[in-house]
Amino acid sequence: MRILVIGSGGREHALTWKLRQCRGVEQIYVAPGNGGTAGIATNIPIAVSDIDALVSFAREKSIDLVVPGPELPLTLGVVDAMVSAGIPCFGPSAACARLEGSKSYAKEVMAAAGVPTAAAGVFTDLGSARRFAAEHGAPLVVKADGLASGKGVIVAMTQAEVDDALALMFQENAFGSASSKVVIEEFLRGEEVSLLCFCDGERALPLPSAQDHKAVFDGDAGPNTGGMGAYSPAPVLPDSELGSMADITVRPILAEMARRGTPFKGILYAGLMMTDDGPKVLEYNVRFGDPECQPLLMRLRSDLAGLMLACAKGDLRGQDLDIDSRSALGVVLAAKGYPGPYPKGMPVMGIAGAMEEEDVAVFQAGTRMEGSSVVSSGGRVLCVTALGKDLLDAQSRAYRAMRKISMEDSQYRHDIGLKGLRRLGLA
Repeated sequence: MRILVIGSGGREHALTWKLRQCRGVEQIYVAPGNGGTAGIATNIPIAVSDIDALVSFAREKSIDLVVPGPELPLTLGVVDAMVSAGIPCFGPSAACARLEGSKSYAKEVMAAAGVPTAAAGVFTDLGSARRFAAEHGAPLVVKADGLASGKGVIVAMTQAEVDDALALMFQENAFGSASSKVVIEEFLRGEEVSLLCFCDGERALPLPSAQDHKAVFDGDAGPNTGGMGAYSPAPVLPDSELGSMADITVRPILAEMARRGTPFKGILYAGLMMTDDGPKVLEYNVRFGDPECQPLLMRLRSDLAGLMLACAKGDLRGQDLDIDSRSALGVVLAAKGYPGPYPKGMPVMGIAGAMEEEDVAVFQAGTRMEGSSVVSSGGRVLCVTALGKDLLDAQSRAYRAMRKISMEDSQYRHDIGLKGLRRLGLA
């Protein structure tokens, strides 16, 4: 089997790493890839947004399966283009990718499907948004409607913060066209958790729960990022409840998208808030989360390529997920300043030493090769991920490995997994 992975982040390195372990996989190309994928696959200098070039390459190399990692090529219709060319592609159509590409569309679908979510209003001008916010009062959550690389969500605890968030989006155009429309939601209290499911248009196979850490600093302080670490399973959503949670938050969406004539295939990611009133969906993503992907794939024992082909062909019947019973935890090393302006080009040292630790993998993200050296090229540079007999063991292994890695002007959180440990009575 010849596979094309699309993307350049830690998620794509993890996907490539797992796909290399699958039966019958002979060759993997990654477009454009990073310093990590360069060591285990062939990087191809094609941008994730260049759909025509990606299709041409897949045809030229007789690719058997295309695996888009990030959301952008999905919203641009890479699945539709590959399917039209007769090439199996793991992911949703552009019509289905609107579940992530437009938060207001996701709200509409949730309402039609009867999925519990936060009350919200949708606005295209500053004046009406401010009137709505004043009427409802802080705290509120202000979201750019479109794609903003995980940074277009602002939790505003005071009315002044709400006004600042709206000005940032409408007046300062901080997120470009993504914030030409804005969603204002009620603030939900509870603990967040992620539920990801393999979907074939009709059926859903839930992966174990995971918990992402969005804020840049310890204690969930500072601005939101694309994710500073994750672990699986999350005690707030035990394995025994995965099926019932999918019944509430994922399978109704599959039914609604099928009713609209656009069946959803690929990974559907439900970001949940576990409130006192039950689970509520914060958002949907239409691909693996990054960094949730890394610990989840560390735990997945099933043949990933086979699962992806089954989803693409619309038939998951007979498929089961084989999951390692151990816990997994990943910690992201980022450039200092991220998610704001940050330096690039710093040498990253100690990766090989970190990977000498038992049950540890280092998934590179914002890196490139400079000769034989790895240097930083992005905000999130890598994710050190470890398996452990339990969450505490996985956390210990990940941080022990992280301490072997050095990079100037770097930062990472020191409390990944702490919420889970507290829930388990271990911290």
